[in-house]
Amino acid sequence: MKTYRVGGAVRDTLLGYPHQEIDWVVVGSTPEQMTAAGYTQVGRDFPVFLHPDTKEEYALARTERKSGPGYHGFTVHADPSVTLEEDLERRDLTINAMAMDGDGVVTDPYGGQADLDAKILRHVSTHFVEDPLRVLRVARFAARYHHLGFIVAEKTLRLMAEIVAAGELPHLSTERVWVETEKALSEKNPEIYCQVLFDCGALQALMPEVAASNGISALTRAAPHTPLAVCRWAALLADLPEARARRASERLKAPSDFTLLAARVAQLRPQLKAALKSGEDCMAVLKALDALRREEPFGGFCGTLAALEQNSADAVGAVSTLRAAREAAKTVKAADFTDQDVAGPALGAAIEAEQIKRVGEIIK
Repeated sequence: MKTYRVGGAVRDTLLGYPHQEIDWVVVGSTPEQMTAAGYTQVGRDFPVFLHPDTKEEYALARTERKSGPGYHGFTVHADPSVTLEEDLERRDLTINAMAMDGDGVVTDPYGGQADLDAKILRHVSTHFVEDPLRVLRVARFAARYHHLGFIVAEKTLRLMAEIVAAGELPHLSTERVWVETEKALSEKNPEIYCQVLFDCGALQALMPEVAASNGISALTRAAPHTPLAVCRWAALLADLPEARARRASERLKAPSDFTLLAARVAQLRPQLKAALKSGEDCMAVLKALDALRREEPFGGFCGTLAALEQNSADAVGAVSTLRAAREAAKTVKAADFTDQDVAGPALGAAIEAEQIKRVGEIIK
């Protein structure tokens, strides 16, 4: 039985890139031997085990054969006869198809180190087309390593387009598409994820609203100015009408905070310049953001607005004014009207009138 570090841990070690998780492959073992050694089996579709101490994942070396549509449509074969090279061949990219033993010796049968040096994201074999999830993964790796100069190999991009043309993407679960998209939004260059998907036709299939808008350009502007995935998502959808922004989020089953912020940015951003000239209109924006009761989505709206305008003086000024207006409105309390003998709707109207007055004084 031999154990090797594989995949991302090897890739990032060779790149000198930070990483946290380590995946392991075990060659020449059986499930019975693993459990006898104290490992806990957790894999349902193939044999994966948790180390008794570190809780890191150890997978038995395996091969896969396409047996149905989608990324679940595989028959897995795992037994002691499967070699390390056979296990590595089933992986997506050459830079992910390397292994390292305990002495630091690298096994690299498919040219991963050469592609690291050349800064190329290249498929291992033509079996690449069997798994539609690889379209999203390659796009995400492109977003992660773009700042280092990495690009997708032309032939790999053509294979990604073949997957799209074959109608494989609808077999991906919506949840899985969102997981990859949210991860990509946290990468250094999230706009590259969208651009690569656009170049192979996947964005048009998965996010048609974005593909038909200026969303990639908006995300390119905003991403350097906010690290928050929720704000980057709102920036991507910012130029859409509110209903389409909400529909795009809901179709991908984005979390509620992502959906709400995207909808509010799409709705209120075009109105903001005019709203900051009127106490009543500014108060309407604050109410739409529920800004007097909670921090979000108000904070995200301000962050997205500033990022989209690349922290320009005008954007910073608008955000500062909006924040000051919010604080002014929050100073109005029901107790201020105890001597006016008003209650119920009349009290609510009195409070709102005073809020509008104080907000108006701020934005003069």
